[in-house]
Amino acid sequence: MDSQKFVDSLVSEIIQPGVKQLMETRYFSELREGKLSVKRLQGFALQHYLHNVSINKGFALCMVKNAHIPDLYDHFEHQFIEEGPHPDLAKRFGLSLGLNEEDFKHIHPVFECLAHTSAVLRGMLLGAAGENRAGALVNETMVCRYSEEFNTYLHKHYRMSDEDCLFFSVHAVADVEHTKLNAEVIARYAKSDHEQEAARVCAVNMVRFKIAKFDGIYEAYA
Repeated sequence: MDSQKFVDSLVSEIIQPGVKQLMETRYFSELREGKLSVKRLQGFALQHYLHNVSINKGFALCMVKNAHIPDLYDHFEHQFIEEGPHPDLAKRFGLSLGLNEEDFKHIHPVFECLAHTSAVLRGMLLGAAGENRAGALVNETMVCRYSEEFNTYLHKHYRMSDEDCLFFSVHAVADVEHTKLNAEVIARYAKSDHEQEAARVCAVNMVRFKIAKFDGIYEAYA
């Protein structure tokens, strides 16, 4: 398949339906209604903090892995710099919800969150460039969408300030660029049938991991 048509098919056939599924989960349905507990909001802050710390290390390893390919090295360097402050933004959100610094030193990963992060790191370390970034395209698209949801309903129902919600306002903007960059890498590097199939399978799996992540947070922080 033509590379751009392939990327378009990933978005229309897999990612956008996945975003719709995510928005229909109990987590986001209750957030929109103002019924999501503070404990479950705290759970997101804690688990996503762990995830952000992990993927920052993954980006550093991707820079080493792709040091001989200038455009991929530059891509992962840019991502590493962009993602650098995000653990602190997740922590800031958690602190605004009543957590303290000690809470962030003693986090145990929820099973589904661990599975999601592990899948992301597997793509970073073992996947080819197109496959790697297909998983990222899923994640960045979903983060961009759910950041809009958090931003809207945290202000509406939970009386949180712009400062409290900085994690989400940053992601709602930054991940628009990130999705574009990831799509460009997929188009450049997923050329063969095998490479495109690997990217497609990765995207399908990542949708499932991402939805399971929020179901896991919902259950673990009941």
